[in-house]
Amino acid sequence: MNLPDQPPTFRRPTAAERPWTWRLEDSTGAEVTPTGDGADELVAQRFASQADAESWVGELFGDLAAAGVDQVTLFEHDRRVYGPMSLHP
Repeated sequence: MNLPDQPPTFRRPTAAERPWTWRLEDSTGAEVTPTGDGADELVAQRFASQADAESWVGELFGDLAAAGVDQVTLFEHDRRVYGPMSLHP
């Protein structure tokens, strides 16, 4: 017996469904993993649109900086859209 695929509400979105990602970087451009409380919410986020990705980083840039991220670069799949963009004034 074949069962249908899991509905979208019960599985992680695929890269095709959410192609927009931020690469979190230190000041030299090396990729970093945030540390500290709430860091899990900052790692490996995927977005359905560029606007969603930009809203997310706009809301959480202070949390990202506090977790050790100096700058971010936006990607659509493997294509760099822009960045690096500093999280510091």
